[in-house]
Amino acid sequence: MAAGEGRRLRPLTERWPKPVLPVDGRPLIATLLRELARAGCHRVTVVTGHLAGQVERLVEDGAPFMLDVTYARQPRADGSADAVRCALAAGARPPFLITAADTVYTRGDPHRLRAAFEGSGADGALTARRDPPPGRGKPPTRFADGRVERVIDDDPGNPLSSAPLWALGPRLASFLEDLPGPPYELATAFQRGIDAGLHVLGLEIGATRDLTSPEDLVRHNFAYLGSG
Repeated sequence: MAAGEGRRLRPLTERWPKPVLPVDGRPLIATLLRELARAGCHRVTVVTGHLAGQVERLVEDGAPFMLDVTYARQPRADGSADAVRCALAAGARPPFLITAADTVYTRGDPHRLRAAFEGSGADGALTARRDPPPGRGKPPTRFADGRVERVIDDDPGNPLSSAPLWALGPRLASFLEDLPGPPYELATAFQRGIDAGLHVLGLEIGATRDLTSPEDLVRHNFAYLGSG
């Protein structure tokens, strides 16, 4: 999902879309695509919107990343579930992984999710991490016995924050329709599936690095500046 406007990163994202901004001096989406290739993914649908041409020129057809990349356009920033619906309309077929294009994962975690999901028989999967902890835009998620109970938990003491890395199976995909909104969100679709009795796997992953604010861009590219 690479269509968002990145409003909290303005004014930078008025000129550049968030997925092409750097982490460790490399475009964020380039690092993410290489990680997906290491996870054994071969085909990727990139959903673009805001300043789409810059993302598409960088990624091309996916050959630089050993991937087969196609594109879907999201006309409006109508939420994560809407982005996935755009990918489905462009030909993507579940089961597949879903990720936001503003996050760098601990190396190997996308592969861990794919392996766990494929071997579980689950209808879908969600990931959560302890670093960064729950906060603005990162609600807590409640797992129990390896399953997701609450996509968005109401326990302020829960240390697990939701991560933007999911897996979606065919039965769960039907819950993407008839959502309240806009915005239309994956969290709502997944919770409706869970409430209907579907099995959604919960996997704790390692630390992530996210581009949310201009300070994140400095911290993730100029480590010598420290936190002060």
